Amino acid sequence: MRFFSARENRGFPINLQAKHSQVFKRSFDLLASFLGIVVLVVPFFVVALLVKISSPGPLFYCQKRVGRFGNLFTCVKFRTMYCGSDTLGSVTSAGDSRITPIGKFLRKFKLDEFPQLFNVLIGQMSFVGPRPDVPGYADKLSGDNRDILLLRPGITGPASIFFRNEEKLLAEQPDPKTYNDLVLWPAKVALNLAYLRNWSFWRDIGYILVTLFPWINRVLRLVEEK
Repeated sequence: MRFFSARENRGFPINLQAKHSQVFKRSFDLLASFLGIVVLVVPFFVVALLVKISSPGPLFYCQKRVGRFGNLFTCVKFRTMYCGSDTLGSVTSAGDSRITPIGKFLRKFKLDEFPQLFNVLIGQMSFVGPRPDVPGYADKLSGDNRDILLLRPGITGPASIFFRNEEKLLAEQPDPKTYNDLVLWPAKVALNLAYLRNWSFWRDIGYILVTLFPWINRVLRLVEEK
């Protein structure tokens, strides 16, 4: 399935459109994901063991997500919910009973996203970019907002950092899905579009650092403090 044609982007004043910028970003992703997999091989197996002994079910949670140019790809995470939970909806909030005890820990520290290093390695994702949406959201994009589909989805990014407490925020709402669709998702689109228009390699490095060490944002001021 495709929501976007690569030919539609000709003439758009977007920094990341320059071929050398795309090559530079992809080269960093390729090298960093490979090194990350090598360095994190032991923690990877520790997390895998915890997932398997915490609840019955598969080790990984694989879900179709919308990638670059609207192409679907399989996004891989460590499973953090009980089997069959995804049939009850894709929006999760803090305290969701579908999340396993170890899953709460993995989600808090983003350890469930370790396997996405393989998505980055093979070119389906990037370290920095919009979080990949489930099908049904990309087709809601219109006008300039569709430029976001020029990007590979990211493990982190400005929207992920700004809404790092998203699950807690959703838990405070009487209707989490409606709040997500009408408030959070449009805000993320705006943040991701700004990221695309103002992309630079050093900003990407900054977003990675802020993801790992949130206090650094007070110095770099890459993301507005709430």
